[in-house]
Amino acid sequence: MTKLKWGMIGGGAGSQIGPAHRLGASLDGLFEFTAGALDHRPEEGVRYGQTFGLGNRAYGSWQEMLSSEKALANPVDLVTIATPNSTHFEITKAFLEGGFHVLCEKPMTMTVEEAEEIVKISDATRKICAVNYGYSGYSLVRHMRAMVTRGDIGKIRLVNAEFAHGHHADAADADNPRVRWRYDPKQAGVSAQFADCGIHALHMASFVTGQVVTKLSADIVSCISVRELEDDAMVNFRMDGGAVGRLWTSSIAIGRQHGLGIQVFGEKGGLRWSQEQPNQLFYMPLGGRMQVIERGEENLSPEADRATRVTIGHSEGMPLAFANIYTDLAEAIRALKGQRDIDPSANLYPRAEDGLRSMAAVFAVAESGKQKGTWVDARPPMFS
Repeated sequence: MTKLKWGMIGGGAGSQIGPAHRLGASLDGLFEFTAGALDHRPEEGVRYGQTFGLGNRAYGSWQEMLSSEKALANPVDLVTIATPNSTHFEITKAFLEGGFHVLCEKPMTMTVEEAEEIVKISDATRKICAVNYGYSGYSLVRHMRAMVTRGDIGKIRLVNAEFAHGHHADAADADNPRVRWRYDPKQAGVSAQFADCGIHALHMASFVTGQVVTKLSADIVSCISVRELEDDAMVNFRMDGGAVGRLWTSSIAIGRQHGLGIQVFGEKGGLRWSQEQPNQLFYMPLGGRMQVIERGEENLSPEADRATRVTIGHSEGMPLAFANIYTDLAEAIRALKGQRDIDPSANLYPRAEDGLRSMAAVFAVAESGKQKGTWVDARPPMFS
């Protein structure tokens, strides 16, 4: 099978997210790293691209990459955008309109209006626009979703999601440029911690339950007082299928490292999963005993089996979860090329619509927080 061609914008030397994307895209041999504009400094971007053997397809800017790839007989099939948040909309829009499939880091845009425009462009161009809610790629998260979908725990009553860490808890770090920008509305927008981490937990709640958030109430606070934007948020929400939701996200929770987890409670049972212990899914049927479902064991769902690579008892981490997003996208791109239906167990990658709903939730949390927890509509205008 011929490899698909993959390119990346951003993710250069010293990037936190770039290596995870390069590992994820290359892991299953479905994509070949072909082109990139890896740094905002043109010479450094070209130099770093050469270390990956990109040759004359190591570009000094994303604009150069776009114009050059459009002129090639065999351009890249997928472009990953791993640049600062404020640039996502412009670059995503340009590449979609240029005829490329896109995987954009979250948040997809800085405003709801921009996100709605991306959804419309993706639909009009018939080009995939995926958003990297990469934690939905974990095998047992997908098995959770399958269990909920087939009714194993009955109608969902309650979802509890968290994404809390303590890595910004030192007040002496408030002026560190690597930290400060996250809490500066001029650079981060209307939200800090919820937009950075909370939307991962919120997306996972929707991904697992198959329900979307309709309204929410938020209590937001800057525990380090010099910060303009929140470093802790507690959000109550309601979903369109009747589920009640609770979400806590924080960057000042000393003792928490990554802290992403989800619990789902239904009429007939409950499920619990944590990203820091991703190989186990805890399942409690009503009136029964606690069961531990192990990643890689027999008789799991097709969605979980497809997302598993190594044998039971061996850890699969975040880059492999990212790799599952890339394998989904490879199948989706090949299905489009072949004018056939996508494999249902691969049709799980987060869409532009998910990025739009997340952005609407970000603005709803900011609005509700300013109004001391007033319940507000969390739906994007085009879906309300």
